[in-house]
Amino acid sequence: MEPRSSPLTTHVLDTTSGLPARGLCLCLSRLEDPDQQWTVLRESHTDADGRCPGLLRPGQMKPGTYKLSFDTEGYWKKMGQESFYPYIEVVFTITNETQKFHVPLLLSPWSYTTYRGS
Repeated sequence: MEPRSSPLTTHVLDTTSGLPARGLCLCLSRLEDPDQQWTVLRESHTDADGRCPGLLRPGQMKPGTYKLSFDTEGYWKKMGQESFYPYIEVVFTITNETQKFHVPLLLSPWSYTTYRGS
């Protein structure tokens, strides 16, 4: 279970099975000024519920542009499935670091959907 205090969460569901996407590798990065380079903040993988606990610690989030990169090719290969997208990058902007942000990902071998959750 994700810590309640984590200001940023994600949840990945495998829509082909209707189950959480367990063991999906992901990377959280932040775009840093002035050189506009991505700084890796956390590399992890989803748990049995398709979640990645503690992406950011309280106080670690600040306004800016963030990116969640999901290794979908690795996930689908483990499932014995061919896929179209080798990875998915979800880039989003945080303007108020006091809010909670949830980035769900609905995943199939041929498509994906994401949105700002609550």
